[in-house]
Amino acid sequence: MQAAAPDSSAPDLLLLGGGLANGLLALRLSQVRPELDVRIVEAADRLGGVHTWSFFEPDLTPRQRAWIAPLIAHSWPGYSVRFPKVERRLATGYSSVTAARFAQAVDRALPGRIMTGVSVASAGPTEAVLADGRRLTARAVIDGRGPTGAPDLALGFQKFVGLEVRLTAPHGLKEPIVMDACVDQAGGYRFLYVLPFDDRTLLIEDTRYTDGDDLDRDLFRTGVRDYAAQRGWVIETVLREEEGVLPVALDGDIAAHLKRLGPTALSGLRAGLFHPTTGYSLPDAVRLADHLAERIEAAPDGPALAQVIRRHARDVWAQRGFYRLLNRMLFRAARPDQRYRVLERFYRLPQPLIERFYAGETTLGDKARILSGKPPVPIGAALTCLVERGRA
Repeated sequence: MQAAAPDSSAPDLLLLGGGLANGLLALRLSQVRPELDVRIVEAADRLGGVHTWSFFEPDLTPRQRAWIAPLIAHSWPGYSVRFPKVERRLATGYSSVTAARFAQAVDRALPGRIMTGVSVASAGPTEAVLADGRRLTARAVIDGRGPTGAPDLALGFQKFVGLEVRLTAPHGLKEPIVMDACVDQAGGYRFLYVLPFDDRTLLIEDTRYTDGDDLDRDLFRTGVRDYAAQRGWVIETVLREEEGVLPVALDGDIAAHLKRLGPTALSGLRAGLFHPTTGYSLPDAVRLADHLAERIEAAPDGPALAQVIRRHARDVWAQRGFYRLLNRMLFRAARPDQRYRVLERFYRLPQPLIERFYAGETTLGDKARILSGKPPVPIGAALTCLVERGRA
């Protein structure tokens, strides 16, 4: 697209997509750069879709935790995991952001500056063409419309369908079950994820790590209902449903990926900003929002902003090579029905190490500890995973 100079009435920043990354950026800028005119264009009829985003407390600094506080709907002092040979509670705080709370907070931050039900046909550094032919200009555009094709990256996938259910009787859970892998593995790493919202309300997600990105919704819904029955939970009603297909980064060339997507500034999954193993995107979205809030100019420049984000995305990718190595071992070295053993072994490690892993702050000592001892995958297969293709 040919870049166009914004007119005098154009906003400073036009955010394409009202998902997590762009919503958090809008919220942060409203807090620290309220003089900027920031607007959002979203294809759906509301921001945030039907999602629940979660994070571990050490993933964020106290300052970051404070500024996203209006979005947090639920918090717990710990969580548990279950595997055939390991069952453990970790005293690590865990919090969740709901789409409803997210949409309310961003709506308050940008009164009258959010367009919903509007699809974008194409985007450039300073303009967007809508599906109805209208052209919007801005000093800078950020495209955060979710994941797109990534031929330069090798990806596995974390797929899930979640049902928020109301039970006929109290469930007895006080804290989340982040992974319950004591279930049929169904040809790949599979676990159930459970969030207790009140004494009779649960979000139950059937989650599977697979090579392909196809999602059989009926199969996953059945998995949720079967798990509830196994736990003795009788579902009175299904309140809502959510689903996702998240990337799991194995290897690839992030610079080529970003170049292929063109000169427009990117955010979120489109920019490769997600935890390589878990697919969690909230901590990276918070960090990007802080990163841009500190660097964005009074009169933002589209091409310059795109370069700032690209440097940030390349730096983050370069720092996370170890995670992609572990992912290759999970997807390429382990038999699909034995992949759970990699995580089972991981959850025997000390809690501080696990916290640093999820926060993306694994130390050299942590890496040695994770790789030491008898590997949960065949050694020969593991050796083939050591070299990463592409460059950071």
